[in-house]
Order: sequence, then C-alpha cells, then structure tokens
Amino acid sequence: MSLESRLLTALSPWCAAPGWCVAFSGGLDSTVLLHLMVSLSRRMALPSVRAVHVEHGLQAVAAAWPAHCQQVCTALGVPLRVRAVQVAPGASLERAAREARYAALADELEAGELLLTAQHRDDQAETLLFRLFRGAGVRGLAGMPASRALGRGHLLRPLLTVSRAELEAYAAAHQLHWVEDPSNGDVQYSRNYLRQQVLPVLKQRWPQAATSMARTAEHLREAQDLLDDLARLDLANLSEPARFAWLTLPSLPLAPLRALSVARQRNLLRYWLAPMTALPDSDHWVGFESLLAAASDALPVWRLADGELHRADGRLWWLSGAWLQAPVSVELPLTGGELQLPGNGCLRLLGAAPAGPLRMTYRQGGECMNIAGRGSRDLKRLLNESGLPAFVRGRVPLLLCGERVLAVANLPGLDGAAQGDWQLHWQPPTSDQDLS
Repeated sequence: MSLESRLLTALSPWCAAPGWCVAFSGGLDSTVLLHLMVSLSRRMALPSVRAVHVEHGLQAVAAAWPAHCQQVCTALGVPLRVRAVQVAPGASLERAAREARYAALADELEAGELLLTAQHRDDQAETLLFRLFRGAGVRGLAGMPASRALGRGHLLRPLLTVSRAELEAYAAAHQLHWVEDPSNGDVQYSRNYLRQQVLPVLKQRWPQAATSMARTAEHLREAQDLLDDLARLDLANLSEPARFAWLTLPSLPLAPLRALSVARQRNLLRYWLAPMTALPDSDHWVGFESLLAAASDALPVWRLADGELHRADGRLWWLSGAWLQAPVSVELPLTGGELQLPGNGCLRLLGAAPAGPLRMTYRQGGECMNIAGRGSRDLKRLLNESGLPAFVRGRVPLLLCGERVLAVANLPGLDGAAQGDWQLHWQPPTSDQDLS
C-alpha cells in the first residue's frame, strides 16, 4: 500500500473536522507529512490544510527556519503561522521545549480541529526504550497514542506505522528540501543517544527491532485500555455521594476503595488522578500507603505534582489551585447581595438580613456561638460535631455582628436564624488551577 493510501486510511475517521493543521518544523518528517497532505487535498475533497511552525529560540541556526518553512508553504499553497515560545528553564530542556511547543500548538486549534504531527514508527520505538529505561508502567510503555484530545481539538499521529526509511525514500522521490537540526546529533540528549547509539546496534542484530517494539507498544496500549475499563467499572462502584457535596471537590469514598486489591486501588487512582495531575512514579506511591495507614484522628496529606490528596470524613479529597492557599484574611462588610471572597469563591446572605453591623471573617480560634436550646458553645467543638473536613474549617466564612458569631456558612443548624428567615450561603472555589 502506498504512503498516500496509508495516510488516507489514518485520516478517514477525521474527515468531518472543520480544519487540519500540520505541525511543521521544517525537518524531514513534517516536510513529508505536509507534502502528503497537500497532495491528497488536491485530489480529494478534504478539510482545509494549514501549517504552524513553533520557534523555540534555543539555537541561533533556528532563526532561519521560519523563512524556510514559509518558502515551502508558499510553494505548496498552504497558509503558515509562526509561533514564538519561551522555554522555561529546568532539569530537562527536552521536556520543557516539548511542553512549550504543545501548549502553543493547542492554542492554535479551533473547536473540533485536528493537529497532525509527523512522529513515525522509529520515534515510537525510541519512546518505548526511553520510558523502559525510566521504569515506566503499562501506560508509559504503551508509547505515543495515535490520537488524543488537545486543546479545543484533537492531536493525530498518522505516520506511526511508517518507518523513517520510507519517509526518506518519499522525500528523495519528490525532491523535497528540509532543514537539519544540529542538536539532533548531540548525544547528551537521551533520545538522540537512543537514536544514534542504541537503535542502530539493535537493528544490526534484529533488523525488525523498531517494527517489533512499535508492535509491543500497540499490545501495551490495548492492555492499558483494558486497565482503564477496569478502573471505570471500579469507579462506578464508588459512587457514594459526599456528605459535603456543596464543596464540589473531586472525592472518593474510602471504604469501597479499601475493599479492592492494592493493584486495583492503584489502577483506579491512576485513572482518576490522570486528568488532574502528573502521576507519581512507583517509589512515590508510599505517600498513598501512608495516607491510608494513618490513624483515624490524623490529617494525612499526599502531595503530588499539581495538587494534594486529603483524607477526611471517610473520603479522599483532591485539592488544587486556590485550595492550596489560605484565603486572604480580611474582615469584609456584608450588606446583602453577593460578596466575592479573594481566593475563596463567593458569599450570599439569603433572606432578610439580621439587624446590626454585619461582617464576614474566617476562624481565628477561640470563637463561641449561641445555639438555641444549648447556650454558648465553642465553635471548634461545633465544627467537630458537624464533621466538616479539617481542610475547610479555616476557610469557611463566618458571619459576625460585633464579636458575636451569628452563622457558619453552609452548615445546617449553624448557617442562619433558628426561625429560618435568613441563611448564609457560600459557594466555595472549585479545585481548578486559575481562581480568584
């Protein structure tokens, strides 16, 4: 089957996309992909094709690449957009450049559009080896998926079954010109070392090594899909609603989770946490074991890359974004209507406001509250009786008149007048990354 036919087969499920966007570095792989896409679109009614070049600014020689890409795109009649990015410094320049590149590419996609990248079968083999040496699990060893969600659209890698040798042959047959990245020869980078030093040796002994490794990645992808199916089934059995559902935080009940085997607990948590944070390596899972084993009156926390897992009220709670920072401790006047709380959602006084100068504040310690039929009670004890998770107690709004605590937002029996003619309602922040 010709390269064009194989590409068309990979693209056929995506023909309803409003547009196709090629990630165009100017190198061999993306040059072949762009040429193939234009060739197909000239013969068939397909979505419009455009290209995006991401300029990292990491090498002086790269300054000439946007002009080269523009030349190629002009010759092919393809619109080109150049995006300059800043690569954040860090331990891995490769990873930082990749993250900056994909962030820019995701930003380019309109709703439902498809981004096409030119990774091929040899790249997949490199990925498997790279992750194998890092001790990756099934998900990591499954390699690069053929497609996944990206921004408002999707990412597709239509050349994963094609070898680099086939791309080179196509480029030679069509007299294509491309840029060579000099950093590709620098074996201090792990992927280059695998490409230059390791894979050639493996191919001398096993000529089909790249094909076999790519096939192994496909098998592992299927195994991961089955593990995800199992996780979804287990999650369906953990549907017990939270007592404090108004927190709107991701949470899981602990009792049915503990009933699963250790392997199924980890599998479920990996699946549940994946959309919210980078997953920990195997050694870091001791944090989860410590969280489960902590005494019943303890307040254990498992800190991960993008948030924290807390245990409270018989559940696991995921906290991120504004929840990881104490709310701004200010005393705000409350005169009715909606009050925006810095870093802590918003507050409303429902019904007829009680008399007196009212203000909203947070717990400092030592507060007391008058309870009908019980007299004055220590607020700390009242919060303990309510079962409110400890991570909420320092940020739940209090309504005061002078020094008297009139209400604690959202807690039945504490959130308003005994007659029910007013109520303090708090809408907490969600567990997102950008909140005010």
